[in-house]
Amino acid sequence: MGRLNEDIKRELSALLRELKDPRISKMTSILRCEVSPDGSHCKVNVSTLEGESVTRETCKGLTSASGFLRGEIGNRLHLRKCPELHFVADNSIEYSA
Repeated sequence: MGRLNEDIKRELSALLRELKDPRISKMTSILRCEVSPDGSHCKVNVSTLEGESVTRETCKGLTSASGFLRGEIGNRLHLRKCPELHFVADNSIEYSA
């Protein structure tokens, strides 16, 4: 599971650059991915440097693009069953700064 978490995190970080949704901030970081034990859901913690409101708006944009992201992750990682992505706003980067 740990390797799958890191693989999904790496691919999501790469895919963020390809998205053209104006709601998604350019300063978005994927902090952590947690795949459920049965592999059907993945909780993705997202943070931005612009603040909590921008992070929430970015999560809305990522949620609307989750179908595209899920398909791309499934293709790139050759997964038989790709988990459903759930994006959660996390303000730990802003808090640490």
